[in-house]
Amino acid sequence: MKENNLEILFLEPVCKHTIWGGTRLKDEFGCNEEGNDIGELWGISAHPSGDVTVKAGKYKGMHLSELWEKHRELFGDEESDVFPLLVKIIDARDDLSIQVHPDDRYAAEHENGALGKTECWYVLDCPPEASLVIGHSARDKSELDELIDQGRWGQLINRVPVKKGDFLQIDPGTVHALTKGCLILETQENSDITYRVYDYDRLEDGKKRELHLEQSKDVIITPAKPIEECLVPACKRDRRANVLHSIYGCEYYHVYEMKVEGRAQILGLSEFMLVSVVEGYGEVDGCAISKGDSFIIPKGYEKASLNGNMKIIASTPGQKEQRRIG
Repeated sequence: MKENNLEILFLEPVCKHTIWGGTRLKDEFGCNEEGNDIGELWGISAHPSGDVTVKAGKYKGMHLSELWEKHRELFGDEESDVFPLLVKIIDARDDLSIQVHPDDRYAAEHENGALGKTECWYVLDCPPEASLVIGHSARDKSELDELIDQGRWGQLINRVPVKKGDFLQIDPGTVHALTKGCLILETQENSDITYRVYDYDRLEDGKKRELHLEQSKDVIITPAKPIEECLVPACKRDRRANVLHSIYGCEYYHVYEMKVEGRAQILGLSEFMLVSVVEGYGEVDGCAISKGDSFIIPKGYEKASLNGNMKIIASTPGQKEQRRIG
């Protein structure tokens, strides 16, 4: 605890069973759930579908949503009614459904005032020659509707080769899907709204999962954004150790990465910071942390001292009208 009585908030994650999940979150990231179908680890979330708790310190046992409501000073007196971001790790043992998310305006109108879903992916691991579904081939709405109505999925979707460490921005209206064998960290708006376009005719409890074709047609943007505007390859980023490197910033979040080798510091935050340990182990201000751990550094926390051999992915709330790749 610092002189101003601020303390780092260490969090207990929520794990999710999915039809396409596997065992890596349990085997590698400390998920305590039983089963061989753990698809998601919600490390930092105040969403009703997975509200994490503080696991140590003076706020031990409090849900993040309650902390946001009662101790807004930890977050810089942000005005939003809901905690703005959600950070999760996703293990795709099988292909995920081809899907799309609405923007804030559409979600507010059609989903009972909910937030839309802008998100981004950091590829933690993937098979050799891996590709992800990002974007589509339709030139306009008419062609989009025709391809969807006729189920011509192979012609519709666009696949993008990816490697470990690549970063992808997924704006609302972007057709996308994770593919078999990929492991990613996702930073997103605090929303759980997904419209399924296609689900490979899989059965769950003996039934096909619901599709949302009309909503998907409403929100998919045509033509699709060029992939160059979505992808920040690992090979083109500064990877020096013990430096907090900016990857991407938009109006909803700013995402960073740091490879800790020995000692490093995070100084003078102007916003609260969400941190996930995605490789290795070490300490933050003398507290042990390891792969799979997540924590929040409050706004105004003067200095977070890191020690060990690990990689962290961090994010802060974004600034309106801010957008930058690379």
